[in-house]
Amino acid sequence: MILVIDNHKFHYEMENLCRVFFPYEKITVTNEDNEEDSKKAITGLSQADDVYNISVTVSVSGESVVKNQTADKDSTEDELEIMMARNLFDALCEITGYVPDWGILTGVRPSKLMTAIVDEVGEETAKAYFIEKLKVSERKTELALNVAKAEEKIIKNSKPESISLYVSIPFCPTRCSYCSFVSHSIKNAHKLMPIYTEYLCKEIDVLGETVKDLGLKLESIYFGGGTPTILNAEQLKQIFDAIERNFDVSSVSEYTVEAGRPDTITTSVLNELKRAGVGRISINPQTFNDDVLEKIGREHSSLRTLEAFRLAREAGHDNINMDLIAGLPTDTLGSFEKSLKQTIQLDPENITIHTLALKRSSNLFRENETEMSSGKLTAQMLEVASKLLYESGYFPYYMYRQSRCIGNLENVGWSKPGYECLYNIYMMEECHTVLGVGAGSVTKLKQPNGTYIERIFNYKYPYEYLDNFDALMERKSRIKEFYEEFYNAESK
Repeated sequence: MILVIDNHKFHYEMENLCRVFFPYEKITVTNEDNEEDSKKAITGLSQADDVYNISVTVSVSGESVVKNQTADKDSTEDELEIMMARNLFDALCEITGYVPDWGILTGVRPSKLMTAIVDEVGEETAKAYFIEKLKVSERKTELALNVAKAEEKIIKNSKPESISLYVSIPFCPTRCSYCSFVSHSIKNAHKLMPIYTEYLCKEIDVLGETVKDLGLKLESIYFGGGTPTILNAEQLKQIFDAIERNFDVSSVSEYTVEAGRPDTITTSVLNELKRAGVGRISINPQTFNDDVLEKIGREHSSLRTLEAFRLAREAGHDNINMDLIAGLPTDTLGSFEKSLKQTIQLDPENITIHTLALKRSSNLFRENETEMSSGKLTAQMLEVASKLLYESGYFPYYMYRQSRCIGNLENVGWSKPGYECLYNIYMMEECHTVLGVGAGSVTKLKQPNGTYIERIFNYKYPYEYLDNFDALMERKSRIKEFYEEFYNAESK
């Protein structure tokens, strides 16, 4: 698809909106209109007399829809961008017959936006703004509000000295076809895992010293990846011991490890997690449809997931999250609902419903475009999930959206009361600093009594991480500088 940008700076939002309606196509952004293009959106802004003129024309296979609007000369750039987005959205809806639930809202954190607007103008006005100005459906507006309310009480627990620790284990048994994360199949990277564990512990040593010097308080720990439980019990113990040696874990309210892939879960690993004080784990089926599992490259069966869950309960794990993905190739509304009911029957404390993200670097996007679920079908899956989860005693407590999610839809964490994942909220709502260790992790430094955010990126790939470890530790010296700058400014 061609997106023509005529005399305005709003190309990023206009491109994102076009991608919602044409997710499998490359969006080419240009300043010139080629009349021969069969699928295009022309967006223009001009000024005449005392008004701005906003023009949008969407053409697909010979059919065109035109939307024009004038705006007061005192309109801000933000106001003009919203008006243009609304007109482009309306034109795309009309020509495709598809009305996405999130309207023109393409940001990652809808609940954070809802919170900010509620704080400024109140709940009812905020809801009206979502529905009338942003064209968000009533049900998604209610979802954003419900999540914002659930997050509020947890956000208040975060203090200026609070931090969380993210530990990256970028290895998996196999690479799922939908995956775009920096994770490596152990078939190719098995030899790296012992030395990676050693260097990871060295980085934990360095950061632990920094945290002590700055008087920061560790609130939550989260092992992600990849699949952390691809490491054996001894390797996990090395990392757990390094954390306990370098941090005051007595202040930690939540300790999570993504066990993730059921084919990595063993009794010895589960027992090591309990010994280390891990209080929350994830066991992620993604689907209980074995045909879909095979299609997406998961080398385990639904029966293996059930066995892993049983082993976890027998080992004493009483706070378990399970992930499902809506929109997987060949999955139907009926088979998705069956997977969801099977998950609910297991009675985990958390259930996270993800929407498939169409990442260009994934095998699924390159090889199976035509088999992916449509936005309409995936939206129906999410509606079924919402209904069944509410009825089963779960409530939505956090939400985020990824770029290229099918239908511009969302990922939602559902929880039983009292089992909300603190790290998910701290990280997504940017409540406090998150220190990242390991390949592919990101340290997100947050101003202790403000909103300023600064990021430090670790090297993406394990071999880069190992080869450039000293340079990375030099880069991490910025953490101490960051805090000392703000501490010194506040003392003046």
